[in-house]
Amino acid sequence: MSLPILPTQEIGSFRKPDYLLKEWGRYLRGEIGYEELKPSIERASKETVSLLEDAGLDIVWDGEMHRWEMYHYPVEHIDGIEFVGRVRVFDNRYFLKGRVVSKPKLKKNYHLDEFLFVKSVSNRPVKIPITGPYTLADWSFNEYYTLKWRRLEGDPRKIRFHAKREFTLDLASEVINPILKELSKHGVFRIQIDEPAATTHPSEMPIFVEAFNEAVKGVEATITTHICYSDYEILLPYMDRLNTVQFALEFANRDTRSRGVSDDARKGYSLLKGLSELGVDREIGLGVVDVHTDFIEPVELIADRIRYALKYLPPERLFVNPDCGLRTRSREVGYKKLKNMVEAVKLVRKEYGFE
Repeated sequence: MSLPILPTQEIGSFRKPDYLLKEWGRYLRGEIGYEELKPSIERASKETVSLLEDAGLDIVWDGEMHRWEMYHYPVEHIDGIEFVGRVRVFDNRYFLKGRVVSKPKLKKNYHLDEFLFVKSVSNRPVKIPITGPYTLADWSFNEYYTLKWRRLEGDPRKIRFHAKREFTLDLASEVINPILKELSKHGVFRIQIDEPAATTHPSEMPIFVEAFNEAVKGVEATITTHICYSDYEILLPYMDRLNTVQFALEFANRDTRSRGVSDDARKGYSLLKGLSELGVDREIGLGVVDVHTDFIEPVELIADRIRYALKYLPPERLFVNPDCGLRTRSREVGYKKLKNMVEAVKLVRKEYGFE
């Protein structure tokens, strides 16, 4: 399926409508079952796909209406991990955290039905974002594997490393890989592996890389990855080791709101120089709007960010997206940000003769 130059995409999540938030609350409290929740999910999914298509995105998803959030949804469908309580994450939001009690085993392909539904209601190429094995492992209490390695090793640092590695690789091979292989059989356009935890423990980067490549082994689909709010200097030496065609990264949150394409104006995009100097030959999903503010980036500001990127990246390797998912913003703000992003891309395409 062909795409225009500078394809536009949302990263994954989008704010749920109030009626769906209410029904998800009832589901999480045990007041209704999934079948009672499903009609509201499908209604919101259709509405969100339509909204993102109306904004003009070239590649769409449904904003993860089928999921409460990116950790809870997978863990609900994995044997061997039990929820134990809530922890706080960014923007004063909370998620249920799990503890590992046995080797993880996939109950069912928790992404297949949602993918098939979104594909059926969209007129655009559909990608599916999936939480990767390293992030699932990092966000869990690793009790089972830690106890196992305490019997095999005396050094606490080695215990933590080996326990984390084994758990992450088991998630990759026993859970994520079967999901991806089945999705590939159903004509998925692109699969985006979300790994926000990737660089949080620099000494574990080899685990992240090994598990990522294990997860996508033998998968006949285009694989991309999204890594947000990270120290990308840690990521740089490992980028050519990951079996992915694209890195969707966050830049706008680090940037100024000044106009122009100078280094001073575009401080948030300094990494692009390093990518160019290292000869990184992957696609880059360029974050051009900040998902942690209601500020609606003007079209010309977004266009300047794209123009700056084109100084270092060939246009055929550049995708344009928000820094991260937009679930923390209102639907109205999220739509306006995406609409301006699309208009900025149209402006740059015309200016550079990419149309």
